[in-house]
Order: sequence, then structure tokens, then C-alpha cells
Amino acid sequence: MKILVINCGSSSLKYQLIDMDGEKVLCKGLCERIGIEGSKITHKANGGEWSEETPFPTHTDAFSKVVDMMTTGEGAVVKDKSEISAIGHRVVQGAEFFTKSEIVTDAIIDKIEEIAPLAPVHNLAHVQGLRSAKNVFGENVPNVVVFDTTFHQTMPRKAYMYGVPYEMYEQYAIRRYGAHGTSHRYVSMAAAKYLGSDSLKMVTCHLGNGSSISAVKDGKCVDTSMGLTPLAGVLMGTRSGDLDPSVVTYMEQKLGFHGQDMADYLNKKSGLLGVSGVSSDMRDVTAAAESGNERAKLAIEMLSYQIKKYVGAYSAAMGGLDCIVFTGGIGENDNNMRALVCEDMTYLGVAIDSEKNSQRTSDILDISAPGSRVRVLIVCTNEELMIARDTKALVEAQG
Repeated sequence: MKILVINCGSSSLKYQLIDMDGEKVLCKGLCERIGIEGSKITHKANGGEWSEETPFPTHTDAFSKVVDMMTTGEGAVVKDKSEISAIGHRVVQGAEFFTKSEIVTDAIIDKIEEIAPLAPVHNLAHVQGLRSAKNVFGENVPNVVVFDTTFHQTMPRKAYMYGVPYEMYEQYAIRRYGAHGTSHRYVSMAAAKYLGSDSLKMVTCHLGNGSSISAVKDGKCVDTSMGLTPLAGVLMGTRSGDLDPSVVTYMEQKLGFHGQDMADYLNKKSGLLGVSGVSSDMRDVTAAAESGNERAKLAIEMLSYQIKKYVGAYSAAMGGLDCIVFTGGIGENDNNMRALVCEDMTYLGVAIDSEKNSQRTSDILDISAPGSRVRVLIVCTNEELMIARDTKALVEAQG
């Protein structure tokens, strides 16, 4: 079975075609600037890479070009789109309506669109992707939606409720939903398999341009750092993370920002970018810090400190800690950030081996120091494979 995995943004379309016989990636690529001048596709397959500037007025046009790249020329990996058995889609927000992955119907697409205010940039783009996929591949190719929020549905009420009047939850579904659930699920399962136990108290740290921390007990999420939206939690590339709500109203008074303007300020101009004044990319911030930039140093210190606090808090919430997992672009590649987070945590039983921590991996690497009571792992996430596995299981179950 060959499954096409899709992650649609408002002006982008990331894809992977995976042969589930051996779980081999046949090709992958990215369509950029959909609906914008200068759009292009980058396609990787058969050991090569091809880029082509071509107009994509809509996501449907981008899907058609993806099919063209997969079926013709040097980057071809299938003879015809009919070889694709199913399409799996990443969807950021499923709210309380979706507690598991689902085979797509028109009603499900309508519901994803209805709850878009909880993730306006992401969900509306996913809806475009779902409708475009049906246009290009036809009604007979099943589509499956895998939600970032479903892994967090096991959180108890005490963890997901906010201290606002209860009718805000009843009327407007205001609560903690979390994000990056597909990644947290993948790495927690991989870590449990690696350690040979399903009974673990684990903190999974997905660190990248967007970052979230989850407490995973016996394979189930019991708490997570992101909230109603992906703005909450630790400092991120351009997102502020947790704030005193009065900071927002005070800034509104001082800056004259309101509504969406303030949301954009917190989501797109804050975080590492806002603090450092250099970049939203940790690599650039690190280079600036090493050159003596004090604001860049501060941004790195803030992020590592906040992650450390979440690890401590979640170990208290779970009544102990067996494992810390680092994943995502920063989590997998930034040995300095891992070292800062794990520094001075021997009281908790956390100690890492500096030599192992300096190594890279494409799978799983145990960086624990000898005698460390808590295992510290780098686990390379694979959200696309998780989506493909869910898609395969649902399609086969449907027959």
C-alpha cells in the first residue's frame, strides 16, 4: 500500500509518498508560495532533487503538480496516481469533536472548518488541502485526517481546564488542547519500545520553531504545555509562550494594538526573535550569542530555563520521572540546549554524558550518563510515518 502524506499550510503543501511495505519513503517535497507570485515546487526522489518555478493559483494546482512530479521524469516513483491507495492529512486542531483519526467525509471537513477559530491559520489551510485532494484524486481514494490534538485527549479535567467561569468552557469550548500530538505520540512510543517498558513516566520535549512539552504516563498524555492555541507554553521562534494575561492588556494600551494585531504581535514578532532581536532561528541566535550578543544569550537562557521548569513540574505531576525525550529541530540537533536543560538536575536523577550529547542520530540515541536514574534520549520524530500508519490501519479496517 502506497500512502501520500500531506501537510497543508495557507500557502504551502508538504508531501511524502510512503510505501507501507517496509515503510519506505519513495519521494517527498514542498510546494511553496501557493496563491503568491514566485511559487515553486521542490521534489526529492531516487537520490535526486528537482526544483521548478511554476504558478500555483490554488492548492488544487499544487496537488496536480505533485502528481506530475511523482509520475513523470527522473523524479517519478509511480507510473500513475492510481497506485496511491490513500491520502493521510495532518490537521492541527480537532477540539473535543475528534478523539481519534478519522476517514474523511464531507461532514468531517465541514466540522474542521467550523472549529477553525481555534487554529485559524492551520485549519483553514487543512480544509483547502482536503478539498483539493478530493478534486485531484477523486472520491474513490480514501482520505484520512490525523489530528495533532487527539493524543492530548487523555488529559484529566484538572489539567485541561482554565480558571475562568465554567460557562466559557460550556459555551465556547475554552480549554487546553495542546499541539504536536502526533510527534509526542511517535517519540513516546519509540522511547517506550527502546526502553522495553510501557509503564514509564516520561517528559517529551518537542523543540523547534514551535515548541511544546508533554507529560506522558504509561503511554498516555496527562498534561501538555500548549493551550487553547499553539501560543502557550515555552518561548518559541516567534511566539511568546506563557504570559500574565495583564501583560497583553497593558501592551494593548501602550501600543494601541487590539484583536488580530495583538495576536500577530505575540505569534509572529515575539519569542526568540523578539527577545534576541536577531532571528527566530535558534542557529542564528546561537551564533549571535557566541559572538557576544547579550540579548541572544538571554533568549537561550530563557528557553532552557522554561523547559527545565516544565520537566520539574511534570515530574511532580506524575509522581516521578523515568525518561526525558528530546525531539524536533532544536531537540534533535542542539546539544547546548539539551545540556542547559539537564544541567543541575542530579537531584531528580538526571545526568547526561557530554560526549554522547555531542553526537548526532537519525533514530534514537541514549545520552544518559552512567548511573543516571533517569534515561535521557534523543528520538528523531517522524510525524509523517505516524500519519501513514494511522491511515493504513483505518483504510484496512474499512476494507
